[in-house]
Amino acid sequence: MTALASAGSVAAVPPRFAPFRRKPIDPAGAAAEGRPAGEGQGHEATVIGGAPGPGLRRVLGTGQLTLLGVGAIVGAGIFSSIGQMAAGSADAPGAGPALVISYALTALTCLLAALCYAEVAALVPTAGSAYSYAYTAFGEVWAWIIGWDLIIEYAIGNVYVAQSWSDYFRSFLRGAAGLELPAWLATDLQTAAADPAIRAVAPHLGGQVLAVNLPAAGITALLTVLLVVGIRESARVNSLLVLFKLALLVVFIAVGARYVEPAHWRPFAPNGWRGIWTGASLAFFSYIGFDAISTTAEETRQPQRTLPRAMLASLVLCAVLYVATAVVMTGLVPSRDLATGDPLALALRRAGLDHLATLMAFGAVLAVTAVLLVFQLGQTRILMVMARDGLLPPLFARLHARRRTPVAATVLTGAFVAVASSVLTPAQALELTSIGTLFAFVVVAGGVIALRVREPERPRPFRCVGYPFTPIASMATSFILMLGLPATNWWRFAVWLVAGLCVYWGYGRRHSRLAAPGGAAAPPK
Repeated sequence: MTALASAGSVAAVPPRFAPFRRKPIDPAGAAAEGRPAGEGQGHEATVIGGAPGPGLRRVLGTGQLTLLGVGAIVGAGIFSSIGQMAAGSADAPGAGPALVISYALTALTCLLAALCYAEVAALVPTAGSAYSYAYTAFGEVWAWIIGWDLIIEYAIGNVYVAQSWSDYFRSFLRGAAGLELPAWLATDLQTAAADPAIRAVAPHLGGQVLAVNLPAAGITALLTVLLVVGIRESARVNSLLVLFKLALLVVFIAVGARYVEPAHWRPFAPNGWRGIWTGASLAFFSYIGFDAISTTAEETRQPQRTLPRAMLASLVLCAVLYVATAVVMTGLVPSRDLATGDPLALALRRAGLDHLATLMAFGAVLAVTAVLLVFQLGQTRILMVMARDGLLPPLFARLHARRRTPVAATVLTGAFVAVASSVLTPAQALELTSIGTLFAFVVVAGGVIALRVREPERPRPFRCVGYPFTPIASMATSFILMLGLPATNWWRFAVWLVAGLCVYWGYGRRHSRLAAPGGAAAPPK
């Protein structure tokens, strides 16, 4: 073993199939030197047409990144799924007014995860988020697993977000113009088949009810076009949307607090610790966003400093807003009545604030639009990096010659979300997204420890506070929250991962750039 470790020529050429070969960290650091993202270790880009060219544009600063994070965090989680977490469902007991504890517990877990993300993001300033971190810390097969898992976090997560957008859009049309969009044109197939009221009015084909979530598909298509246009334009639109929805939440808290009825807070925890635990597990969906920032590392100026600052700032700001919103909402309406797609608007209507409820529905449409935008952005960048490493077809890594955006990855992601919005139920999409996110948190926290052990002397622009307690606690709390999810969700997650390993075995392992002769694998430790 000593001889192998000392033989540089042997380590430089990895075997044909070595699933735990690691991708080395660029010692020069393309980001530190200000080189274009297309330069450096593995960052060359291919434009449409096959010619090599510069990579993604570095145009984002701390302010824009923070707003991107807030744009992803504050959205469907606070405007829609907050009601389901409070009221519960058939297989997930509600937290009730104790939802504030659920949010606080999740915020603590996310803070631990954010500190881990910040260290690795500063050390490995490349697009790909947890996928790239797993590649450098654990090796290729783990990178593939987490990359496949991130499809659940971003693409499936966006399915739920698009469905929530559809609910609020219908609510806004109803309140502002008195228009009622037929339910079968704004719901998924499973829900339509199970709802007698929808089945009665929906068209049928061969005895099967027909339904399509048209608003969800429409907004997904619109944002797909925007993301193809360019990152600078997308960031500007996101910043405007975020500032508006933050103002709207402040208004909800300030005005709603005047109508709170303390009797609605009793019983505080109707389902005990089980309800709080399940609520905290599902609340993870509400905090996805700070990790989405890391997918834009190659479009960020000075990412070693900018990424950690933006991650932590967006998380803290949103945690405060979430707890305050949960307190007011559960004080306006009994928790059992909040199982709806637009709980904040419902709470305002129950308080007699119909005009503000309509404004809330409009604000939620804009708020959820920002989430859709950032989630779509994150998914396309992860697919791009996986293709750049050879684990996915090169089509996903090709950039538009002028816009410098991954066109194929963006269009295919948009098409997937648009179609899946009419297939999956909101509950299925929400639960899959939560378990996928928690799994990513576990891997990133483990990566901090692995890289500290393997490369202790490497300079770290940001060091995780409280090491090794913080990454260990992050892994433990994330796994505990995973255990709070329904058993059916674990089965779906397992099936998804097995399917992903089959794709890796059939394509990724044979096209991996590190598997090629002369591939730059990290030396064994």
